[in-house]
Amino acid sequence: MSAAPEFLHGAFDRALAGLRQGREAFAAQLTPREAGTVLSVSAGIARVAGLPGAGYDELLKFPGDIFGIAFNVDEHEIGVVLLGNYWQLQAGDPVERTGRVMDVAVGDALLGRVINPLGQALDGGKPVVATARLPIERPAAPIMDRAPVTTPLQTGVKVIDALIPIGRGQRELILGDRQTGKTAIAIDTILNQRGQDVVCVYCAIGQRASAVAKAVATLREHGAMDYTVVVVTEGNDPPGLAYIAPYAATSIAEYFMEAGRDVLIVYDDLTQHARAYRELSLLLRRPPGREAFPGDIFYIHSRLLERATRLRAERGGASLTALPIIETEAQNMSAYIPTNLISITDGQIYLSPSLFELGVLPAVDVGKSVSRVGGKAQRAAYRSVAGDLKLAYAQFEELETFARFGARLDPGTTAIIGHGRRIRACLRQPAFAPLSLAEQLAVLLALTEKLFDELPLERMAEAEQAVRDAAAGIAPQVRARFDTAASLGDEDRAAIVQIARDALAPLHAQPVLAQP
Repeated sequence: MSAAPEFLHGAFDRALAGLRQGREAFAAQLTPREAGTVLSVSAGIARVAGLPGAGYDELLKFPGDIFGIAFNVDEHEIGVVLLGNYWQLQAGDPVERTGRVMDVAVGDALLGRVINPLGQALDGGKPVVATARLPIERPAAPIMDRAPVTTPLQTGVKVIDALIPIGRGQRELILGDRQTGKTAIAIDTILNQRGQDVVCVYCAIGQRASAVAKAVATLREHGAMDYTVVVVTEGNDPPGLAYIAPYAATSIAEYFMEAGRDVLIVYDDLTQHARAYRELSLLLRRPPGREAFPGDIFYIHSRLLERATRLRAERGGASLTALPIIETEAQNMSAYIPTNLISITDGQIYLSPSLFELGVLPAVDVGKSVSRVGGKAQRAAYRSVAGDLKLAYAQFEELETFARFGARLDPGTTAIIGHGRRIRACLRQPAFAPLSLAEQLAVLLALTEKLFDELPLERMAEAEQAVRDAAAGIAPQVRARFDTAASLGDEDRAAIVQIARDALAPLHAQPVLAQP
């Protein structure tokens, strides 16, 4: 009976010795913490005092897990851009330094997800699990790490792939008045990357929730979300979120590029981004310039778009292609923000309201659109037909304007106008229906050879569909040479033209019905 108390007594001695040893080995680890106080809060910004060690762009933490970025670092106070529900904050609230800059979750887990710039899921799914995090502000790749643009990025849109080509690693601006189809072209390009091993990032900046939901539904319907990340800020979000959205989306895209994959990123649109930055700058009392934009408005877009590039083979050889979208007012391409972005990018696709009203969709104005780099990356098969097509279309547009005066036209001029109208009819294309390379080449070659000229305009849609269906009969060895051959050979060209001619033969034989 005495063994039990002795055992308990020994256990007590051992525990006491362990406590004594732990107490002697304990050394207090003091972590300095710098805290300040909120002086005032207004729409999207806060003024903070008491953080003398805070640096520019540092992330600050407010009560309620609200974060902000130190923007104005003055002698006695800091102007902070808030990234959350700022209406919960009030003067006197504490604020702490985090000692790090703003970063975003990156990784393959983001594919197929809809998130905000903070990495929070907006699609109702599970929280995003990040394999890594990258700062949203990163330096662009050095010049010596870049390679020339030599590989095409097929959009699936005939008028763009043939006349205004885009290369992987290029920055091609899409601009036009509101509701002219800018987003539709960008979505078409994303849909056409299916099976091309291209990761897509769609960044919606300050868009209506209904417009974003429609775009996401289109991507889901066509199976494009499997290789797409959607970064969203809605119109009622704080301006700070709209400001950081394109930088966060670019860091996500750069993660995939540095992993050796080609990436396409769409900024929809940078007009809203510029307005959000103007709002923040005016609230922070920064001096306004032209159109009340701050003096560094050019820099915020140039440092963003310079991150789009093609890397050298030693760096993986991957690319980041940027399609920024900008909205013009009353077709004014010479406004402040459009001219800034035109000078930064490698070309522009201009959408004309006049063509849109005429039902010419996509409403691409070929005369005002240009690709300064993509022509070098265009497939040889396109290059052999695009030059003749662009010249014929330009001649047609000039003569069509002249013909409106009612002047009598000679047969040669009448033939040019008739051919141009068929080119315009063939360049029409419904939204969200990108065409394959073989289909496009068959239609374009039929146009170049003037196979459609004998058909009435009313049958152009039917004739084009017949040629597209016949393109499935192009021999596999001919299809293989589309990518590898230095130019489209005469035999290949003749074979494709013969396929198109055979497809159109039944239509030539049908009588033309009189119009009621």
